[in-house]
Amino acid sequence: MTKSEICAHVDHTALKAFTTWKDVKKLCKEALKYRFASVCIPPCYVKYVKEVYGDKITICTVIGFPLGYEAALAKMMEAMQAVADGADEIDMVINVTDVKNGDFGKVRGEIGQIRAVTKGKTLKVIVETCYLSEEEKIELCGIVTETGADYIKTSTGFGTAGAAIEDVRLFKRHIGPSVKIKAAGGIKTLEDMERYVAEGCERIGTSSAVSLLNEESTKGHKKNTD
Repeated sequence: MTKSEICAHVDHTALKAFTTWKDVKKLCKEALKYRFASVCIPPCYVKYVKEVYGDKITICTVIGFPLGYEAALAKMMEAMQAVADGADEIDMVINVTDVKNGDFGKVRGEIGQIRAVTKGKTLKVIVETCYLSEEEKIELCGIVTETGADYIKTSTGFGTAGAAIEDVRLFKRHIGPSVKIKAAGGIKTLEDMERYVAEGCERIGTSSAVSLLNEESTKGHKKNTD
């Protein structure tokens, strides 16, 4: 797999609590240079990126991030604002407390509400696999499919663990044909990125892509000069 093929799957991410406008501008310049699939940024920066870069960059942002237990109405309003500000893609965090309480009807309703206000935009549903049983993961695969979301996403990267190949394989067996997979959290090597894409992930969420690509280039250069 070539580097450009890997880059085409990357949501280039900066979601730390202290992310600055300088950080976001750097992220956008890197996204243009490497032709990443999108930049994934805090909601407060969506409008500014849209004003500066227009349609040159696909803008992804997060809703209910990172814990997901806000009121459904609050998430819906957050999603509406993100769309109004210019977001092309929405990564929403489900309310894991509803899942643990067995109230899948609430989960289904919340995703449905956010799908309704993000029509025409890409909706990715973060299920935070590190907190879920296999049965809960399977149930959520069905709900994500039924509600018309575009992606099921493994993790926020802020939980107790990130993506796992086993979860990607489980998703593939239980999602509908219209649902894609995004892996995020703990993807720290170029080999990891290749492996997740090879397993069928359409998107990889990582803040490390540029450093990993540059590290690989440095290794290749050193090998050629040895």
